[in-house]
Amino acid sequence: MEYLIGKAILQFLILAIWTCCFQDVVVSQKTEFKPKPRVPDKLVLSDPPMGLFGPIEISPSVVPHNPYPVEPFSPMYPSFPSTYQPNLTGKCPVNFSSVLDVIDKTASDCSAPLAALVGNVICCPQVNSLMHIFQGSYSNDPNMLVFQQAAANYCFTDLISILASRGANNTIPTLCSVKSSNLTGGSCPVKDLATFEKIVNTSKLLDSCSTVDPLKECCRPVCQPAIMEAALQTSQRGASMLDSSRIPGIAGGFNVVNDCKGVVYAWLSRKLSTEAANTAFRILSGCKVNKVCPLEFEEPSAIVNACHGSAPTPSCCSSLNTYIGSIQKQMLITNRQAINCATLFGSMLQKGGVTANIYELCKIDLKDFSLQSYSQQGCLLRSLPADIVFDNVTGFSFTCDLSDNIAAPWPSSSSLSSLSLCAPEMSLPALPVPQTSVSSGSYEIARTLVTIGYIIASLVL
Repeated sequence: MEYLIGKAILQFLILAIWTCCFQDVVVSQKTEFKPKPRVPDKLVLSDPPMGLFGPIEISPSVVPHNPYPVEPFSPMYPSFPSTYQPNLTGKCPVNFSSVLDVIDKTASDCSAPLAALVGNVICCPQVNSLMHIFQGSYSNDPNMLVFQQAAANYCFTDLISILASRGANNTIPTLCSVKSSNLTGGSCPVKDLATFEKIVNTSKLLDSCSTVDPLKECCRPVCQPAIMEAALQTSQRGASMLDSSRIPGIAGGFNVVNDCKGVVYAWLSRKLSTEAANTAFRILSGCKVNKVCPLEFEEPSAIVNACHGSAPTPSCCSSLNTYIGSIQKQMLITNRQAINCATLFGSMLQKGGVTANIYELCKIDLKDFSLQSYSQQGCLLRSLPADIVFDNVTGFSFTCDLSDNIAAPWPSSSSLSSLSLCAPEMSLPALPVPQTSVSSGSYEIARTLVTIGYIIASLVL
């Protein structure tokens, strides 16, 4: 009997020891061979690097602790759609395989959860570039620079379907104001290759646009005037002296020139590689995008009443912060757009009678004009063309600039004509001197945690 009891105890001990060891092995295996996680919803802002406008990479990470416990994580965590086979019409006479690289880039830049937030700066410029490249390089007639309307309808439907199958937002046509007729050349009188090359100085056009300098083109343009010259030349083809619809400056004439610019882009996309054409078209879009403020401002009467005169009342900053908080839910903008927005809004306040620099008094920064996270950090996108990047390891990521407290510029007058981002003396505001830790001498820089879910949820609150 004692022998059986002793044997049972020994077996129990062996089993207990084996179980503990097995658990250690399992834990070790889980640590060493951890499976690839699904695309997470957390984004981490890395420490700002030293130097003027060094980019701050935002890349997904595992879910960390909430840095602001009073604000719980949003329950809205978007799931990025997986790819699937698109439902094509079967009536588009072109092969999409040769343009899949630019389609994938467009799908990534217009990913379903982010498209509305980056539409003005990232998504729509890339969509327009894709349309130009597709029109020029993949039209159903090699002698034509445009699609026939019937083919354009089918191909446009297929193109949007393919983008959606790769994770793009299916509202791209509405978001970016594109339609099948954009592939047809519209009212431009020149649509075939032979006539175009007979009218336009194509060697000059190609020399001007084969390599577009991203730093110089917006202020000292080379490619843009060459495109406009070619568009004017084609728009006047066959125009009679009495045909005012083709005269630049007339409403109808503007449409013709604009349609002919699309034909010029199509010709360029034939002569350049897909990558070179996409890069050039995105730079040209960036020049246009950064010239204006995309935000919508309602009449700031409450701020004018609270901040009127040169000695604002205590309620001035409260009123200003409430107003700015409402526009922060609109979209992500670039650093240069933020300067335009701050100047535009400041001129509105000056016209209403606000004479004091309330940006300085109320500590309004450039980042306050862009989308916020946890009401603590704003992200300003870079003024140069940027993309939403996706890979299987880090997921979706994009780059922010100017996340430090860069003071918003108060306009010198209520007139916007004095603002020029190309003037020699005009530059983006300098980064503030970082505070140095007395004990360690290291820079004190805080990390900010951002969730895509929180950003999207904040738009509907």
